[in-house]
Amino acid sequence: MKFKTEVCLLSLAIVLFVVSAFFYSYQTGGANLSLNWSSYPYREIALGFVGFGSVLMATATVSYSKRGKNVFNETFDFSAEDKSN
Repeated sequence: MKFKTEVCLLSLAIVLFVVSAFFYSYQTGGANLSLNWSSYPYREIALGFVGFGSVLMATATVSYSKRGKNVFNETFDFSAEDKSN
């Protein structure tokens, strides 16, 4: 992948994490502090966003690390030394 695509994937993952934090913490029913599952109606959506964001982040990270290794190996190719001496 290109660097711009990797940055877009990471940015989208960050946005998904922020949105999922809002959805996860959204509580209905006023000020009662019950930890009832029904008082958090968007938890399933939030967990889906976190899962998808994690996949995007892992994809961008693996792509970036592979590209970084290839650039490093091409830059410092010690196997092709000049042996004409």
